Amino acid sequence: MLAFAVALTLLAVDGSAVPGAELVGKPALAWEATDWIHSPPLTLAGLRGKVVLVRWFTSTECPYCSATAPALNQLDDDFRAKGLVVVGMYHHKDQHPLDVAKVRGWVASDYKFRFPVAVDRDWHTLHRWWLDGQRRDFTSVTFLIDRKGIIRRVHPGGAIALGGKDYGEMRTAIERLLAE
Repeated sequence: MLAFAVALTLLAVDGSAVPGAELVGKPALAWEATDWIHSPPLTLAGLRGKVVLVRWFTSTECPYCSATAPALNQLDDDFRAKGLVVVGMYHHKDQHPLDVAKVRGWVASDYKFRFPVAVDRDWHTLHRWWLDGQRRDFTSVTFLIDRKGIIRRVHPGGAIALGGKDYGEMRTAIERLLAE
C-alpha cells in the first residue's frame, strides 16, 4: 500500500516521471552548511528520529522563495511539536558577494522564519543532493526525509504556496510520516 502511494506522487499528470523521483527511497546525504541562523549547527544524523523538511531558498527577489515562505512557517508552526524539523538552506545566487548579515535580515524580517536556517556556501550540499549530473529547472527544491533519514518526497522546485495543491500534498505527506 505504501509503495503504491509513493508511486502516485512520482508521476506527473501526463505520466512522465517527476524530477527527483529517482531520489525517493534513498538515504539523504549529510549536508555541508557553514553559518546557522536560529540554531547551533545541526547534522542530519543528529536529527534521526525526527521528520525533516529541507527547503533551499535564495533572496527575497526569488518569487518562488517568497511565495513558499508562508507555507514553510505554517508547516513549522503546525508540526514542530509533533516531530517535524524544518530546515532552510540558503544558496546564494546574487552577483554580489555573500553577506550573511543580509541573509539573517531576510530570514528574520522578510521571510519571518523561526526554524533553523543554514548557509550552503558554494552550493556544496545542493549539488550533492540535487544538481550533480542532472539538468534541473529549479534550485529552490524541497526534500522530505523520514525518521530514518530516507528521502520520502521531493518537490522539484517552484512555489509551495499556502492553500495550493503542492502545499496540500506536502502537508499530507508530513502527516503520514509523523504517524509512522
